[in-house]
Amino acid sequence: MTASLICLAAGGTGGHMFPAEALARELLARGHRVVLVTDRRGKAFGEALPEVEVHRIRASSFGSGVIGKLKGAIELGLGALQARRLIAALKPDVVVGFGGYPSVPTVLMAQRAGIPTVLHEQNAVLGRANRMLAPGSARIATSFATVSAVKPSDRGKLTLTGNPVRAGVTAVRDLPYPPLEPGGELRLLVVGGSQGARVFSEIVPEALALLPEVLRRRIRIAQQCRPEDLETAKAAFATAGVDAELSSFFRDVPDRLAACHLAVCRAGASTVAELAAAGRPAVLVPYPFAMDDHQTANAQAVADAGGAWLMPQPAFTAKALADRLEALLDLPATLTKAAEAAHGRGGADAASRLADIVLGAVKGAAFPNGDRPRAGADRYSTEAAE
Repeated sequence: MTASLICLAAGGTGGHMFPAEALARELLARGHRVVLVTDRRGKAFGEALPEVEVHRIRASSFGSGVIGKLKGAIELGLGALQARRLIAALKPDVVVGFGGYPSVPTVLMAQRAGIPTVLHEQNAVLGRANRMLAPGSARIATSFATVSAVKPSDRGKLTLTGNPVRAGVTAVRDLPYPPLEPGGELRLLVVGGSQGARVFSEIVPEALALLPEVLRRRIRIAQQCRPEDLETAKAAFATAGVDAELSSFFRDVPDRLAACHLAVCRAGASTVAELAAAGRPAVLVPYPFAMDDHQTANAQAVADAGGAWLMPQPAFTAKALADRLEALLDLPATLTKAAEAAHGRGGADAASRLADIVLGAVKGAAFPNGDRPRAGADRYSTEAAE
């Protein structure tokens, strides 16, 4: 097998970086070389995979107002100059874009240089960066069976691969859903993204205080809070008589996810992918200000599959959450069924499928030694709504 040089281009947040990291691991395992182009936020990637050469370029989203838009355009222009030099020096065989504005200069310069490009979309709505780059890309790998905001001319490029997850989550993929014993512990995990979510710190303790005491005493909760909310949340849980472990950051989220009976969380792409990989049911509260409201689309897809319950933030009150928890926590069969539904959409081979597509885009690829996409892969092609 001739080793190819694959260039990954991704925004520096976890939602873009986690699938890029998973693909990098898969490509390295197949004997290929990988480089990453990102922005300053992606500096931790090099620590996770020292075999991957990391390049950082300037990039920015377009802010509000004339000045904000001008600054964004200047940053992207400077990033494009950096990306053009990088592409000329590296001469990659294919470039893979994972979305986020930092991916735009690299993918765009590769397209202009005649290098094949593949996009990966993590959300149920095609992101704005990927929308911009879609016309010049060979394939668009998707994480959901239905993806909106896709132009009719680009629909034929869509292929469902799933969203590759980080190594720690892959390690807990096959752990069974923990049994719910009569009168036993009920383990909840509450996470709100990398910085926590204040609404969870305010609503969850109040909701648990409304539960019947016999149920409340069984609950063991691990909750991520913003640092400034820790003491207030701790006092609220203590008043409610709930055993709570609070932290501004959990380093062992995959293990906690595997151990929980129910999660309460946002509906970002990585969050829903990790819930699916671990096979854990969740109450999903989409971040209401996400670009194009993509978190609601993500949550709706999981809820439609039976793996979660969607609660829009305006409806996420203490009483509503208490009612939902009381209805669920005493129904082991309902939670177990939801866990199975979540696991059923987990995309266990997402990284492998994505690697097949990427290597298939390499000019003249012969697909030796298992690199050829599996027969029937086209049945995963998605028909996206505009």
